[in-house]
Amino acid sequence: MSLRFLSHWVAVGLLIAGCAATSAPVAWGQAQEPAPEQITRKLKNKVSPVYPELARRMNIVGVVKVQITVEKSGVIKNTKLVGGHPILAGAAMDAVKKWRYESGSEETTGVVEFHFDPAQ
Repeated sequence: MSLRFLSHWVAVGLLIAGCAATSAPVAWGQAQEPAPEQITRKLKNKVSPVYPELARRMNIVGVVKVQITVEKSGVIKNTKLVGGHPILAGAAMDAVKKWRYESGSEETTGVVEFHFDPAQ
């Protein structure tokens, strides 16, 4: 057995072991962040996302997760895509920016999920 042959199989073994040891993949190679607490404020105005026509034609289903920061006044201050299919993400981000919560004593951060399925 040659040294080159042996080093090839050692490299393949390490690659397989590394893949098996990692957790579930994260969208777009971003590092996972600890899950923020849930938003406990009452949602006053919820706008549903419009299912993208391209996603409908391609029969794309999936979940999009968006981290939001709600101002004291209840207006969405920031949005950050946490995960999901890029074709579906735009619709989710557009919809959540129109949401309004009840006023609170401080800013609130949490993650909301959108489930896209053309059959529903």
